[in-house]
Amino acid sequence: MHNFNTKNAEDLRIYQIIDANLDRAREGLRVLEDWARFGLGENDSVKRIKNFRQILGKNHLEVYKQSRNHIEDKCKGLTHQEQIKRKTSEQIISSNAGRVQEALRVIEEFSRLHNHELSKIASAIRYEIYTIEIALLSLSKFKKSEEILKENDLYVITDQKDNLIEIIEEILIAGVRIIQHRFKTGTDKDHLQEAIQIKNLCKRYNSLFIINDRVDIALASNADGIHLGQDDLDLRTARKLLGYSKIIGISANNEIDISKAIKEGCDYIGIGPVFETATKKEKKPLGIEKIKTLTKDLNIPWFAIGGVTTNNISYLKSNGFKKFALVSQLMNSKDPKEDAIMILKELSHEN
Repeated sequence: MHNFNTKNAEDLRIYQIIDANLDRAREGLRVLEDWARFGLGENDSVKRIKNFRQILGKNHLEVYKQSRNHIEDKCKGLTHQEQIKRKTSEQIISSNAGRVQEALRVIEEFSRLHNHELSKIASAIRYEIYTIEIALLSLSKFKKSEEILKENDLYVITDQKDNLIEIIEEILIAGVRIIQHRFKTGTDKDHLQEAIQIKNLCKRYNSLFIINDRVDIALASNADGIHLGQDDLDLRTARKLLGYSKIIGISANNEIDISKAIKEGCDYIGIGPVFETATKKEKKPLGIEKIKTLTKDLNIPWFAIGGVTTNNISYLKSNGFKKFALVSQLMNSKDPKEDAIMILKELSHEN
């Protein structure tokens, strides 16, 4: 039940507080709703947020609106330097989700005095916004990673080198935007330390950083994703551990493995080996025609891997191959930057 019979000065101030915070909450919700709709295409979140906004609108009673006194509000127009510093969609999401949560908390507290129903509504929506914020941030991060994955055709896999960090920076300067860190010998401590160094480089150059095999290292280094072989942790378990903000790639070389990877929701597939390769000596090359058959109906990104070099990229492109994963060509190069530039230039040419 609403109790608005008392019209003393304190009540009016409380109504003003509730009115101002209903405005803040609804405005913040609108920002989140529009990003979910136009930025992410996330219909479920749009529906939930729109519903919350309409519920608050319905409960934005006339008595609250009539209490407004903007003329005498001496704090009107106040801003903070942190508002000016927002430069990414994630910062906008976080700040507006926080704005909604704080406004709802104020509404929840002050409406207890006159409007218990609104207090309960504010409390319920506030807890929902916590989960929506996490979902929107995760999806925003994933969308950015997915975009890099789709737009870039060269995927570089590392090998153990004394000057690995130097090599990686050179190829990042050249324009490579996807790096997979493969670490085969050494301690977990060394693995993580190297992974963090590479992650920081990739972040500086707006590039994807993928960890090979190790979900724990991917989590600890805050990698953008993981690449799993057929003998590694299964995709569904990896997804539970990593969440939905991370990219998950799968190695596959037959119809069964590809079908399973697609069904379980992988984000890209590495298919090969195309040719004989020193990094996968035990595996028989699939060959061009076999890979063309395996990939003819694929609607997610896939990368040809195994024996791919500057000598055969043009030929592979002429056979419909578009994306390539390289190891030895750049890791063993005397000039990785120039070789990477040359490969990227070749990939940008239309056949």
